[in-house]
Amino acid sequence: MVIEWLKIQVDPALREAFVQKDNEIWTKQLSQQPGHLSKEVWIDPIHADIVVLISRWATREAWKAVPAKELEETEKRFVQAIGEGVHKIIEAGEYQVRKFPQARS
Repeated sequence: MVIEWLKIQVDPALREAFVQKDNEIWTKQLSQQPGHLSKEVWIDPIHADIVVLISRWATREAWKAVPAKELEETEKRFVQAIGEGVHKIIEAGEYQVRKFPQARS
């Protein structure tokens, strides 16, 4: 499994609207992609302007197979719904999930 990790800076006054529109537009679109397993939205309790988006993908190949044009069109719809300049990706990362057998006592 691969994790797509995005740290987003959001206008604090529009954070809840951002989260709702992200679910309506981005999560809906991603959930239709082969290999997309799940998505979580994390809200920073200290910094009202930070939202972290975590998407789980079966493989890196499945994640990277999403057509760029589809991503661009989805982002365009999202910006039209939420407004220009409301959010900015400030960090992005990719992680692999590692699992190790647990010793039985």
